Amino acid sequence: MMANLKCFHKMRLSKSEISDSQGDYLSAKFKMVRKSFLACALVACLGIAAMAQQLKPKDRAAILKVMAEQEVAWNEGDLTAFMEGYWKSDSLRFIGKSGVTYGWQKTLDNYHRGYPDRSAMGKLQFTILHVESLGKNVAHVTGAWLLTREKDTPKGYFTLVWRKIEGQWRIIADHSS
Repeated sequence: MMANLKCFHKMRLSKSEISDSQGDYLSAKFKMVRKSFLACALVACLGIAAMAQQLKPKDRAAILKVMAEQEVAWNEGDLTAFMEGYWKSDSLRFIGKSGVTYGWQKTLDNYHRGYPDRSAMGKLQFTILHVESLGKNVAHVTGAWLLTREKDTPKGYFTLVWRKIEGQWRIIADHSS
């Protein structure tokens, strides 16, 4: 249709054909403007939604505080205190090299089996790469872990899903590799 409009001045059309062509042109123009408006409105709404889901600084600080407490507990050899950062529920998910473990107690039991003494536990250090909101009272943390032991220094990465439960931030899913 645009090609027809570009050549419009070269064509000899009757008055009725001219008004039909202009009507089509205006209709197409209106549709284009409407689509542009809807696209802009959608982008604006998504932007507002993204801003509304930003993690509040106090929530970010609370999550990082729990992680710092976990480092201290681990480095003191206290796996039970380390697990206080996790949701105490049978629905907790821990994904590691052995697959998925469900439940707080089973996860703690696995830690005890994998790290039976202080020398196996070594010294834990977290490096936080990203902390971001996934929605109201849900956050996502990506980071790295490093164990410094006498014989080796294993390291890897983790992805944690956090939920604010009864006013406290807790890990509800942990994928560590």
